[in-house]
Amino acid sequence: MEQNAGLRNVAIIAHVDHGKTTLVDALFRQSGVLRPGRDVDERIMDSMDLERERGITIAAKNCAVTWQGVKINIIDTPGHADFGGEVERALSMASGAILLVDASEGPLPQTRFVLRKTLEAGLPVLVVINKIDRKDARPQDVLNEIYDLFIDLGASEEQLEFPVLYAIGREGVAMRELGEQGRDLTPLFETILERIPGPVHDPGEPFQMLVADLDYSDYLGRLAVGRIMHGHVGAKEALVCLGEDGVAKPLRVTRLQVYEGLRLVEVESAVPGDIVVLAGIEDVTIGDTVCASHSPKALPRIRVDEPTVAMRFGINTSPLAGREGKIVQARAIRDRLHKESLRNVAIRVEEGEDHEAFLVKGRGEFQMAILIETMRREGFELSVGRPEVILRHAPDGAVLEPVEHLYVDCDEAFMGVVTEKLAQRKGRLLNCTNGGTGRVRLEFSVPSRGIIGYRDEFLTDTKGTGIMNSYLDGYEPWRGAFPTRFTGSIVADRPGAAVAYALFNLEPRGTLFVEPGDPVYEGMIVGEHNRENDIDVNATKEKKLTNLRAAGKDENVILTPARRVTLEHAIHFVREDELVEVTPKAVRLRKSELSAKRRYQIAGATKK
Repeated sequence: MEQNAGLRNVAIIAHVDHGKTTLVDALFRQSGVLRPGRDVDERIMDSMDLERERGITIAAKNCAVTWQGVKINIIDTPGHADFGGEVERALSMASGAILLVDASEGPLPQTRFVLRKTLEAGLPVLVVINKIDRKDARPQDVLNEIYDLFIDLGASEEQLEFPVLYAIGREGVAMRELGEQGRDLTPLFETILERIPGPVHDPGEPFQMLVADLDYSDYLGRLAVGRIMHGHVGAKEALVCLGEDGVAKPLRVTRLQVYEGLRLVEVESAVPGDIVVLAGIEDVTIGDTVCASHSPKALPRIRVDEPTVAMRFGINTSPLAGREGKIVQARAIRDRLHKESLRNVAIRVEEGEDHEAFLVKGRGEFQMAILIETMRREGFELSVGRPEVILRHAPDGAVLEPVEHLYVDCDEAFMGVVTEKLAQRKGRLLNCTNGGTGRVRLEFSVPSRGIIGYRDEFLTDTKGTGIMNSYLDGYEPWRGAFPTRFTGSIVADRPGAAVAYALFNLEPRGTLFVEPGDPVYEGMIVGEHNRENDIDVNATKEKKLTNLRAAGKDENVILTPARRVTLEHAIHFVREDELVEVTPKAVRLRKSELSAKRRYQIAGATKK
């Protein structure tokens, strides 16, 4: 086996908001990728609109910089466990990883998740403690926590001897020791070259590449992205693609590209270990092997964790269907979901019995919300149901459910209400740490279904100051039923436009979701009821006019501002018999059965 000393493939892994993408910006600037004085946006790698709006990385992306004649391929990975499939396929291209940890927050749940995947892949890790300029920074304590985390995850002796750097990613400086005066990121570049090995390959093996990502170009068609494991490849070369069935499908590469900075550059050939983009491959999926036609040999496929959450996607069947979106057909929704499952290895799609609904399985409700938001921005109209956890069955027939290890950071004053609410959801308190700063860190074991819908309630209970993170801790026996919502729904009983007079009289009943002039229809949820039961109301009722005039009769109606429903709130709010109607212009809540009469009949039959 030989090493390609002129190349390094490095994945940057971290918890959400620990500074990955900001550090990559600084690497670009100091490696010469960005011309001095050039006006560029912050967080260049967050190219999707949703990534910029939410300040998180959703999809793993590649780029390359050159330092002292060595090409460094950088893979920016998501920090959220819901996008774990992106992390797993990104690590298949890397030969080492940079673990970024906040100097104040320390290792958090997603740090554990991404690090576990890296250690399982056997990759060497370089630790960077970032944001050491924070007032509440505690780098030495955080370093001890990182050592504890490595030991807890079963790191080998070689992996435990990781190098440590201290950085301020926003200023683009890194230091080997605390107290040094950092000037730039030279120590980080030097440590990458010293401690991250070049990709290993067998010079006697023919060309092999594992497809780790898919893209699409209007000019070139489907693009396959992956790392060359062995051998060389040239443009226009005849190759074969080995799918999961092992059948060799012939193909010819029409264009061969490699990463150079943020751009893709066309080349005539590529060396072992490099990350390349092949054009001209139509029938390919993530995990396939592209190899030489004279010696086809498949590489181990990318395997990802099983999905834990399922949601029903279907066509929009409300009376307002087709008014706000361009794409409403079941066939179009099916094709879009299938395309997503090809690009995202963590998502699976199953067709329903009526061929107008589809069961989409993934890692978490946040991943589902991102998919739905992306589709509505593309012009789709659809209806989605409440996220449901995917259960398993033990060999003895016992029902098993996914369980999360939940970390909560909140003020001491809110500790009681948080513990009470999670206990109602079958959560168990595992640990409580009080550092004497006025805030406590709590650890719970909670069923995954108990966290669905709790985040909004948690922010309300902690007055927006609480932090909540979790990771999947495995499957445990079913912990029993618990109420998902203690409030009912206020449901419109007829179509029309909401009227201020009617809404004013409904305000004492609960919190309203609509404003005067908004369209409503029978079965649409217009508010949250104060009590547990649902009520049907007339939201279009107008004030009766008479020919009598009296003082105070025509006083102006002043309404409390309605709570506008966001997509995440809607997904968490709905019950099993309710749906979320999603269009490019609106998010509405509705009953699965729109007819009030039919709902009463179903409720009566259920009681019998």
